[in-house]
Amino acid sequence: MCGIAGLIHKNKTVNIGKELEDMLQALKHRGPDSTGFALYGEGENNSYIMRFKVGENVKEGSSASNEGDEVYDARKAQVDKYLGELGAEVVSEDQITPYSFKYIINYDKDLMEFSKKIESVEMTEILSIGKSLELVKDIGDAGVVSKQYGLDKIRGTHAIGHTRMATESGVDIRSAHPFWGYPFSDVSVVHNGQLTNYWNNRRALENKGMRFMSQCDSELIAVYLAEKMRKGVSLEDGMRDSLSELDGVFTYLVATKDSLGMAKDTMAAKPMVLYESDDLVALGSEEIAIRTLLPQEIDTHDPYDGEVKVWQI
Repeated sequence: MCGIAGLIHKNKTVNIGKELEDMLQALKHRGPDSTGFALYGEGENNSYIMRFKVGENVKEGSSASNEGDEVYDARKAQVDKYLGELGAEVVSEDQITPYSFKYIINYDKDLMEFSKKIESVEMTEILSIGKSLELVKDIGDAGVVSKQYGLDKIRGTHAIGHTRMATESGVDIRSAHPFWGYPFSDVSVVHNGQLTNYWNNRRALENKGMRFMSQCDSELIAVYLAEKMRKGVSLEDGMRDSLSELDGVFTYLVATKDSLGMAKDTMAAKPMVLYESDDLVALGSEEIAIRTLLPQEIDTHDPYDGEVKVWQI
């Protein structure tokens, strides 16, 4: 089932972490397994924000098990070693959980080679790299994840998020949404639906050198759009291409440093409710998510089948 939500303030900065938390918590019934946030904040000047993990949190009762702190520490030490070898300057670092970290780094070389080197460390995954993007996902509902990572303190202009009911892959961070549009900074995707040509598209993209980190079909959309942009296709045109080149039923949201986009497949089987004013756009799988921002009487509508829309800050 799953729930997706997004919002963009066109002309101001707000407590974007808290607003998205409230929207996602209202959609908790659509997916209690994990929650993910892609928040577009005020950035750190010209530095990159890198969110990464060196292990997995897993749902209680899973066949997998949490690893010890010594294992996490060893992997983090290897990441630090590789950062030095790559010539990256670590401006600051924060350990959020035993397995999850936020680094501010200065780096001016190729992000793809950078990412491959860091992710060669066992069980290590870069969740996002961006000038403004901070991508966080973990096991639990929106309130649990937001409190654990201090997301209600993040200010920004726009965000997308996801509440997940695991149907196609495991209950773990690796399979949770959003997905980062590797190797581009500040690109993220959330998705509700199922892609029926996932494996054929995945193999074709892997043959072009693109990277997949999960078995979740939704990751394909992020990688697909990243490969389009890699060839110089605009975000909106890439989204329009996806309507004919990706099979299945899907509604997805994509965000970049300065925009929020929505695409709905031609069958329009997956729900989406949209509110739009001169200053604010809010979207959710159900209107209840938008009502957390706007409890007063408002006009909303369902996007049409095969519709693509992009909004700018």
